[in-house]
Amino acid sequence: MSVACRRSIVHYKRMETPRHKVLLGLGSNIGDRAANLRSARDELSSYMDISAISPVYETEPAYVTDQLAFFNAAVAGETALDPKALLFTIKEIERRIGRTPTYRFGPRVIDIDILFFDDIVLSTPELSIPHPAIAERSFVLNPLNDIAPDWRHPTTGSSVSSMLEALNDFSGFRQINEVL
Repeated sequence: MSVACRRSIVHYKRMETPRHKVLLGLGSNIGDRAANLRSARDELSSYMDISAISPVYETEPAYVTDQLAFFNAAVAGETALDPKALLFTIKEIERRIGRTPTYRFGPRVIDIDILFFDDIVLSTPELSIPHPAIAERSFVLNPLNDIAPDWRHPTTGSSVSSMLEALNDFSGFRQINEVL
């Protein structure tokens, strides 16, 4: 088979697979936080084409405040996985990086959240898309605003930048010189 023919077949197979635009949030507050985020990025790149990565921010913990500060970032990309397959993959990546069960909002080696998946709205016992707490979390919206300020919430119509502006909460985090 000629090289041109093989290229056509590969191109055709890529076109057949539906691609979904996703925005993910990453967080870590145990161990080498930057290395944990890099590991998550590397693992995710096997399952999605990463198109943008935000700067890394150090943020004060929310909800349960008696723990170390988090490093947070956001990732944009495309995947062929459906939402539930992506969730399963993320949970497996978290396990491989070293996440173990703790208590709700407790410390963690890595946390990967699906923030948006195309413009779908999904609510199951295992998964809610968009992430249900996105509009109240500056530690999520701030890095997300760096890579997708115009992305619109599918139910409210609010852009990422307008949700961040509405929070009016720019305390408790700082951009650090860490590159993912």
